[in-house]
Amino acid sequence: MSETSSQPGGGQPTVDLSSYSPGRFDRGAGRLKEVLWLVVSLVLFRLCPFSFSALKCSVLRAFGAKIGKNVTIKPQVKITFPWKLTVGDHVWLGEECWLLNLERITLGSHVCISQRAFLCTGSHDYTRIRFDLITKPILLENGAWLGAGCWVGPGVTVGAHAVLTAGSVAAKNLETNGIYRGNPAAFVKPRVIS
Repeated sequence: MSETSSQPGGGQPTVDLSSYSPGRFDRGAGRLKEVLWLVVSLVLFRLCPFSFSALKCSVLRAFGAKIGKNVTIKPQVKITFPWKLTVGDHVWLGEECWLLNLERITLGSHVCISQRAFLCTGSHDYTRIRFDLITKPILLENGAWLGAGCWVGPGVTVGAHAVLTAGSVAAKNLETNGIYRGNPAAFVKPRVIS
């Protein structure tokens, strides 16, 4: 489709993916480091059936991640750019969770990310012909819990001890000590910790 193509009845320009450019997007590392990370992450993180959390944490640190103590990383975890990752103490990363960190993802301490949760720091500007890349960081504050199969979008802050229930979608900030459910995630009730 070209810039001059129009939608039925509208005469408006349409998306032209042939003109796409990531713009000023900074990958944060050179190509060699990125390729090396792809190989290491494939073997150790995605294909290895064992947790080997201490080894995985050491490897992440070697690639520039800031990792706290006693972090558990289950099999098949996918991390796009470890050099754009900060993880506090006593954090759990469940099986098959994906941290698509085109921008920084920061996880506080005592954060639990359950199986197949997806943290996505990137999107596209659907109002632009070139479908421009948009990236924004994600922050999960201390004690936050993301349920299995949930999605957290660019620029979202999940407040301390907030819960996003299984399968829910957070496109906006979640307040401290709140339990959120649905698509889009809506406040259900306060989280009471005894």
